[in-house]
Amino acid sequence: MATPDKQLSAEQSRQVAATIREELARKRMSRQQLADRAKLSISTLEKALGGGRPFTLATIVRLEEALGVSLRNGGDDAPDNGDIAPDHLGGYSRRSVKWMEGTYVTLRPSFGDRAAIYAYRTEIMWDAAASCLTFREAERLDANYTQYGEVSVPNQSGHIYLTTNRHGQLRVITVSRPTIVGEMYGIITTLLAGRGSQLTPIAAPIALLPIKGFPEATFGRIGADDPNRAAYHSHLKRITDEPFAMFLPG
Repeated sequence: MATPDKQLSAEQSRQVAATIREELARKRMSRQQLADRAKLSISTLEKALGGGRPFTLATIVRLEEALGVSLRNGGDDAPDNGDIAPDHLGGYSRRSVKWMEGTYVTLRPSFGDRAAIYAYRTEIMWDAAASCLTFREAERLDANYTQYGEVSVPNQSGHIYLTTNRHGQLRVITVSRPTIVGEMYGIITTLLAGRGSQLTPIAAPIALLPIKGFPEATFGRIGADDPNRAAYHSHLKRITDEPFAMFLPG
């Protein structure tokens, strides 16, 4: 008979941690709220979720009662160990983010023409080797600046991060969780290329929209005569109108 203080193996603890993170995201519950409901200290929960200590049977029972789900089922619903992202990316399972995989029309203001919109395509997909979501851009006019990188989906902030890291140089897109139709809105922070080797930090609103909503999607620099100009503009305007992001005056 198992004793209440029996410790799970490292592999079992990893599976349980992945399931807990998935349930927190699904229920929009913070780690502190879960710790309070399970009558655990937040430090104990954080260490277990981060792999710093194994789960015990007694802790599992408390967490199951707090979440209202079984954390010990070994059936088809248990996360695949190879389909769990590293903790620094949010520790999400592939099952919990599968809805995010797909192709998006990506919109931001044109840096070279303030009256225009810059549109390109972004693919978000699962990378089995890296065990995380990754993204890759396409259909960019400035093909030399095409970006690719990893996707972070932390539970705490409720936002998603598409990060490019090239030898320590970062470009970060921070977007909201998808709307009911899958749209994601937020901010891009990057470097604007100037004359010669001059680079200037710049931030702008950005929208990632499921391409299925645009059967006649257009890419490149979108001017006033483009058939998608009005729709694209309304999506960018929505970012600050609702707001999904804020830009403070200097």
